[in-house]
Amino acid sequence: MSFSTPTQVESTATLLARVRAGDRQAREHLARRYLATLLRWGHGRLPGHARDLSDTHDLVQVTLLKALDHVGSFEPRREGAFLAYLRTILLNEVRGEIRRVARRPGRVPLTDDLVEHGPSPVEQAIGKAALDAYERALGRLAPEEREGVILRIEMGYTHQQVAEALGKPSADAARMLVARAVARLAEAMDV
Repeated sequence: MSFSTPTQVESTATLLARVRAGDRQAREHLARRYLATLLRWGHGRLPGHARDLSDTHDLVQVTLLKALDHVGSFEPRREGAFLAYLRTILLNEVRGEIRRVARRPGRVPLTDDLVEHGPSPVEQAIGKAALDAYERALGRLAPEEREGVILRIEMGYTHQQVAEALGKPSADAARMLVARAVARLAEAMDV
């Protein structure tokens, strides 16, 4: 079976199908497509006390490997679903790294010049308690709403990119979806 060279406009669903068929180029293209986005999203999520041999780049690489190794069990419903799937894996990797470091006895702390002090960028913006409430509320949204919020708010996609990722007819349709989802999110966080 012969596959063409991946193009920038090739959908994630198409690339996932090619990866399932064993296409190594598609696997590499998919990893490259999401690497920068995941690095940007993951930056600052691993607290300074949990950084020893692992950093955000390591966790992103593990995330991509896990996702691509289990691509057979992932069902792409929309373009944005795979990014939401990657975000979940990365968040679990961050949590796992924090637990792993906490279990290790006799750790010597890093010097002040190596440790990143302070909360992650998201925590800076909304605070730890609000971040926890946000994660819970995000989990209550419908999958398409959750993906829209993640793509627009967390990953910084434009409304046009959100529309393309979620199969919406226009940037305005994506804008409305995200606006409604954010309103529902805010309502759920007030509970």
